[in-house]
Amino acid sequence: MEILQQILPFVFLIAIMYFVIIRPQNQQAKRHEEMLNALTKGDKIVTSGGLIVEIKKVEESYFLIKLNNETEARLDKKAVARKYEDEA
Repeated sequence: MEILQQILPFVFLIAIMYFVIIRPQNQQAKRHEEMLNALTKGDKIVTSGGLIVEIKKVEESYFLIKLNNETEARLDKKAVARKYEDEA
């Protein structure tokens, strides 16, 4: 019985850490992965550097992006922060 009383606070602490820190972080990572997989040609995205660019082609681990009318570049999928939604 004494062992249970000593271990119980640690179990509660671990449970609280799971529901407050670990679970929300995993859910956010899952939503971000789903968003990346749903991106298609023509979508506008915001990079982790703050650039707003348009996707020209979807590759396995990269996007071919259009910065302006003349400039294209490859962007690693890990560098996508979010999908850009016009706020007009």
